[in-house]
Amino acid sequence: MNKGKFIGIILVLSLICNVVAVGYIGIDFYKNRKSGNIFKLNAYAWANSWLEVPKPGENRVIFIGNSITENWIHMRYKFFKDNNYTCRGIGGQTSPLLLLRFRRDVIDLNPKMVVINAGINDIAENTGEYDPVFTMDNIKSMAQLARINGIRVILTSVLPSSGYGWKGHIKDITRKIKDLNAEIKTYADENAYTYVDYYLAMVNGEDKGMKDGYSFDGQHPGEEGYAVMESLIKKAIDDTLRHEK
Repeated sequence: MNKGKFIGIILVLSLICNVVAVGYIGIDFYKNRKSGNIFKLNAYAWANSWLEVPKPGENRVIFIGNSITENWIHMRYKFFKDNNYTCRGIGGQTSPLLLLRFRRDVIDLNPKMVVINAGINDIAENTGEYDPVFTMDNIKSMAQLARINGIRVILTSVLPSSGYGWKGHIKDITRKIKDLNAEIKTYADENAYTYVDYYLAMVNGEDKGMKDGYSFDGQHPGEEGYAVMESLIKKAIDDTLRHEK
């Protein structure tokens, strides 16, 4: 098989995987909205029950977040498998919903580190009017719970979005995103948490949405977007673990 034909097959397979993943994500979102189950406290109960206690020297890392985190493992499973990363993302969730399940989906799994991505759905008003102080309080509470339990914390920025497809009454979306990211970074710096800035690497200079090719809908990353995020987060995780030794 020549090299060009092989690359073509890989590209077709990648496209099929993306289409399947997007379909799954859409069906799951519709089912959750229809049932009204916004808490989903037991969404990972079965998966959690199969996780063994980490072995000595094992660096288990939990990613907790919304659909941006959940979709990541569907589209880029190998990244999680190869690095011993565990995904605990649930589509549509806001910061208070992440906080409610933080103990069972993070603390009880005994990770070495947690990566927290929260805030975009708060701004999108998925569970009520956006209150930036309330959102930051929830992010702070998750970070503090992790630290008390000996878990290293990485806080990440909200991804860029121009608000395409959002509820029409929500205004100043790009400003709210930038302001929240500034608050998260300041809090991380003041408390010696690692901060990872996806936003700066992914934002365009026009409408402050994601750069061309990084998203399939203007809000969620596609494979190219996740590839950018992976390079940033893996370096941050590796550096943080190295600093701990």
